[in-house]
Amino acid sequence: MILLGSTGSIGVNTLAVAERFHIRVETLVAGNNIELLTQQILKFQPCYVCVATKELARQIDHPRVYWGEEGILEVIRQSGSMIVVNALVGFLGLRPTIVSIEEGKTVALANKESLVAAGAFIHPDHLRPIDSEHFGLWYLLNGRKPKKMMITASGGAFRDTPIDQIEHATLEEALNHPNWSMGAKITIDSATMTNKLFELLEARWLYGCEHIDAVIEPKSIVHALVEFSDGATTAQMAHPDMKLPIAYALMQKVDEPILEPVDLLEVGALEFHAISPDRYPIWQIKEDLLKHPKLGVIVNAANEVGIRKFSEGSIPFGRISELTLAAYDRFHDANPQTLDDVFAIDKTVREWCETR
Repeated sequence: MILLGSTGSIGVNTLAVAERFHIRVETLVAGNNIELLTQQILKFQPCYVCVATKELARQIDHPRVYWGEEGILEVIRQSGSMIVVNALVGFLGLRPTIVSIEEGKTVALANKESLVAAGAFIHPDHLRPIDSEHFGLWYLLNGRKPKKMMITASGGAFRDTPIDQIEHATLEEALNHPNWSMGAKITIDSATMTNKLFELLEARWLYGCEHIDAVIEPKSIVHALVEFSDGATTAQMAHPDMKLPIAYALMQKVDEPILEPVDLLEVGALEFHAISPDRYPIWQIKEDLLKHPKLGVIVNAANEVGIRKFSEGSIPFGRISELTLAAYDRFHDANPQTLDDVFAIDKTVREWCETR
């Protein structure tokens, strides 16, 4: 396989699955974590390696080292593996998804932004979702047509924080996720609920179901629910561990234990709560975004700028969602007709958000 984002949380879990099931790792793509990447190179002996910059590439002891976005695309083209695990973070992951599909490869997709920004131009037959929620939906559907789909949210770092304290929360507080160990961006997205908004949009593109929603399940044991036309609702439950969806994305069929089974007596009660726009202001555009899914490129671009500004300390936490909502209103008439339009709109929205 080709692994994009090898030093992140999904990447590390993917390599654990690869080691357990003896899956050959042909290509490793990482960003700036040279120390961990060096360990991975020694262990998995990839044919190709790619890092963020030319300067970092000089630090890698390997005969075939590439760098930058063009380097990522080149190693995808050079590699013979037919499955690409895209665990890159942000809009950077879109072109690799597109090129992988153009090369006839299957994408095990953990890069949310590919579908959020360009789902109208990416056929789901080329994808295997790695998100626990989308894996859960796939697991439950089993080829059947749903009446309604539901995914769950943990509620993020500020699930129980008094609402008047959220706006000026610190970066450290935003990164304190109650259930999952994830990268910084997705953890902040979880705190604003933007992550779940993205996942609703992804599910819409993946499964073609317009009746989809999300609820908070604080224990992160239930990941997805599907309601069928006969009135029955089924739920997928598992401990919060990404190795299960990764294993299925890589192999499609798994006949041995990946996780310890859920002990219902140990879990005890399960609770479900509505996602309130009072606590998560971004949620107020949920219905409109699902009706106009091509506008995902606007939400993503503005959100990425907002997260960078917050992480740098130039705006408060509450301003992330405010900026996204303002951009969504400003560019609501956008209607990309091609992938080139998606990239152009992304650029325009980012430039506008930089001045706000």
